[in-house]
Amino acid sequence: MRSCSLCIILSLAVAVYCVPVSQVTEQDEHDAESYLKRFFNLTEQEGPSGRRGISAVSRKLSEMQRFFGLHITGTLDADTMTMMKKPRCGVPDTNIARFSTFGKNLKWEKNSLTYRIENYTPDMSVSEVDDSIEKALQVWAKVTPLRFTRIYSGTADIMISFGRQAHGDNYPFDGPDGTLAHAFAPGLGIGGDAHFDDDENFTFRSNRGYVLFIVAAHEFGHSLGLSHSDDPGALMYPVYSYRNPDTFVLPRDDVNGIQSLYGRNSVKDPSVDKPQPPTTPDACDSTMVLDAVTTLRGEMLFFKDSFFWRSYPQSNTPQQSLITNFWPEAPTNIDAAYESQQSGRVLLFKDRKVWAFAGYELVRGYPKKLSSFGLPRSVKKIDAALYDVESGKTLFFVGSSYYSYDETRKTMDQGVPKQVDQTFSALTSKVTAALQYRGFTYIYSGPYMFEYSLRTGRLFRVLRNSYFLRCTNF
Repeated sequence: MRSCSLCIILSLAVAVYCVPVSQVTEQDEHDAESYLKRFFNLTEQEGPSGRRGISAVSRKLSEMQRFFGLHITGTLDADTMTMMKKPRCGVPDTNIARFSTFGKNLKWEKNSLTYRIENYTPDMSVSEVDDSIEKALQVWAKVTPLRFTRIYSGTADIMISFGRQAHGDNYPFDGPDGTLAHAFAPGLGIGGDAHFDDDENFTFRSNRGYVLFIVAAHEFGHSLGLSHSDDPGALMYPVYSYRNPDTFVLPRDDVNGIQSLYGRNSVKDPSVDKPQPPTTPDACDSTMVLDAVTTLRGEMLFFKDSFFWRSYPQSNTPQQSLITNFWPEAPTNIDAAYESQQSGRVLLFKDRKVWAFAGYELVRGYPKKLSSFGLPRSVKKIDAALYDVESGKTLFFVGSSYYSYDETRKTMDQGVPKQVDQTFSALTSKVTAALQYRGFTYIYSGPYMFEYSLRTGRLFRVLRNSYFLRCTNF
């Protein structure tokens, strides 16, 4: 085996409404063992091991579940099988940590590196490929002392090429989808090189394909010495995530990782500090204030910054993902969300606009202005939205008041706005999110959640806002 570590990043196939498998078959068990052997170093061993009779498979299942933030059972449950069946990277996930490196301080021993683009993909223009590669390298240069110079002949530190199937490195690509690219850790010969599968549809900006800038930035992380992170918001997470190249900022976990190898960028560049590297929100943070909460066809969605968690009845563990993985055209850092059961759409609100989605797709004609609901033009944003099943009305919370919108008639009710505390007793602070679930109405205010009967206005309980968003630190 080559001394350089190989990364194969795979595309993320988002399952919109995923229902876990209820029964474990012999084939499932065989596939699980193969997965654990490949990615978690499961070795052949007969019978139980250890004083408590815990098998090697059970220990590796627990290790894998811990890595992906799943409920740690040591058994092949539905959530674990779902995770195993996701397309993914070929590098073993043996480092249970946030950012990780290839070990043994494997890095370049110089800060000035060269790169060469050997050929091009027909999917994009030459200038688009050049721009994507340069900007992907600058992602890392902005936060370190590393500097990259392009050369046009000879051997560079990082040789960049596009190829199909077997392309000369003993790690053949697999055709459309699946494997997008791979890269080698720093070293002599092939070390640092990055290869891209030319059977893929690479794009410059569009989400209708794989954005070359994002794929290349991930691969160059490996070229510089980073392995994978278990932080789902990190660029170095094992699966592909669509991100807008125009607004991309290297996440904090990746910044910490690359600076552990090369140090900080000592050049005072204002663009480095603004905006700040984003941090992935933690469901176990008891002080977290959610941006919005809604239902969606039996699931519950919890929004925070650029992320949301999906929780469905068959799952023990909320699944965290980037909002743009689910809805590429959606805004982030939203103000409110609700599911319209009349139309089957989910609506997301940010500032003076609202986006409506049917499945993955943005509904034609959206985004629209808030005033399209009949809200006064003086309303600059809403704080929360709540659909009431019994009345068919949607409540929009704005400051200390709320408006009532008739979903059937598509008009705002008369006599609004009303004061929040007149309907929801004991609620004197700002509403930050709202949800109706199993006949109860839940009003979020900061890190707390108030459980009401909307019909009677009775307050039943005050809970932490993590009551439904289960913490995965078991």
